[in-house]
Formats: sequence, C-alpha cells, structure tokens
Amino acid sequence: MSIQAVSHQPRSGPLGLLNGPYHRMALNLYMLVVLAHWAEHLAQAFQIWVLGWPVPQSRGVLGMAVPWLVTSEWLHYGYAIVMLIGLALLRPGFVGRARTWWTVALVIQFWHHIEHLLLLLQAQTGNFLFDRPAPTSILQLVVPRVELHLFYNTVVFLPMVVAMYLHLRPNAAERATMACTCAPRSVRALTPA
Repeated sequence: MSIQAVSHQPRSGPLGLLNGPYHRMALNLYMLVVLAHWAEHLAQAFQIWVLGWPVPQSRGVLGMAVPWLVTSEWLHYGYAIVMLIGLALLRPGFVGRARTWWTVALVIQFWHHIEHLLLLLQAQTGNFLFDRPAPTSILQLVVPRVELHLFYNTVVFLPMVVAMYLHLRPNAAERATMACTCAPRSVRALTPA
C-alpha cells in the first residue's frame, strides 16, 4: 500500500486536536518528560560508574532529594505506563516512515511496561519470581536492573528520535497525508502537497 493510499483525515474530538493542531505542542511536552527521565538514568549511571557509589545509594537527582520515591515500584510502573499511553495517543499524528519508527518504539515500550507490571505485582504481593529475594523482571535474570533499564530506555528512545526526525522532515507524499502542522514551514514549502 502506498503512502498516498492512506488517508489521515483530521479526527474530531480530543484525539483529533491532539494529533492535529496541538500535535507539536504535545510532542514537545512528551519529549520533555522523556528527556527528564533520561537525565535521571544518566545521573544514576554517573553515580555508579564514575563516582563509584553503590547501586542502592545511586538514586539519580530526584532520588537524592526524595529517596523513598526511587525505590517505589509504583513510580517506575507509573512512568512506564505514561510512556506507553503517550506513544499510543500521539501515534495517529505520524505518517509514513515516521509512523513506522514510532510504532517500533511503542512495541518495545509495551514489553518494557510488561516487565514493570511484573515488578509492581511482585512488590505488591510479596511473591517474587524465580525464588529471588526481591522483585525481578524476566530479562533481569540475565542483565542487572540498572543496565537493563538503561538498555530499555535506549531502545525505546532511539526509534522515537528517528520518528521525530522523519516527522519534522516529511517527503512530499507524507506531507500530503499529515493532519498536523509539525513540519517547519520551510520544509512544507519545499515539499509540494
């Protein structure tokens, strides 16, 4: 199916507004949340691998101010579900190549969310999988938690970046099917509708 055959007519209601005239603003706000989360992971990695702090004391910036928060599985699950919902709600605004990459991020985040759901359920019930002394996700059996979540956040973030790049620089066929005005005016002017 060609890109021209796919119609992305503006939807009505809140989802239509979100993926139409407010798509760029929503993407900017969403990326702000994503980058703030990344900063926390990078701060924690710096604390562990550069400063040599033990993992339990390496809590990122927010965790230094509010230590109990970073140990809460609710916080981690909450972020995972916010990411998943954001990826799903903003997906209709993407077309063509950008939509493909955004969908890749969505699928990976769905699995990341499942891992956090497992951790949350274990923390709430006190029944830990695999006879472990603490909540453990499936891939945590082979990769330590800090490294695993750095990996997850990386493999979700990279396709998002590619999707955003392509979304802001659509080719002519993609531009013709976009319901939002995310592409800068200079790019829109260069691509005939």
